[in-house]
Amino acid sequence: MISLAAGIWASRRPRVYAPVMAFTALLYTIPSLALFALLIPLVGLGRTPAIIGLVSYSLLILIRNIATGLREVPADVVEAARGMGFGPWQLLVRIELPLAMPVIIAGVRIATVTVIGIATIAAYINGGGLGRLIFDGIQQAFPAKIITGGVLASLTAIAADVGFTRLERRLTVERSD
Repeated sequence: MISLAAGIWASRRPRVYAPVMAFTALLYTIPSLALFALLIPLVGLGRTPAIIGLVSYSLLILIRNIATGLREVPADVVEAARGMGFGPWQLLVRIELPLAMPVIIAGVRIATVTVIGIATIAAYINGGGLGRLIFDGIQQAFPAKIITGGVLASLTAIAADVGFTRLERRLTVERSD
């Protein structure tokens, strides 16, 4: 929801786009373990710093794709909708977002795979997830747990990537029909 609102806002105001991208790029460049460590004094251990960190890492990708997708909607289509009496909200919901959806879904795919990878590290701060299995295996010197956690995390990322890739292709084919 944060990315959708910021992406729409940034797509409508070119002056806003660059600072928003710069700020989210700064967040994205902070190493995940360092970001989690910086969040611990503010919000403690557990799921809260993990969620804040994971949301932070998805912002750059999602906002960029939402703004790009909306900017790529053909101007003549937007003009035609306005000529038909569409207001700004109708134009966004019924024309722009559906046409931008393949680019938005591409961003969701990349952000999802990124977040799955980083989420395994969140187990280090008691954030849970498949990373817990990996870290438990390391602490217990139990290779089967390490491998199982690594394989499951990898399969989760691969499944998400394949699923969103199929959705992206389906939306692109529907758009071109």
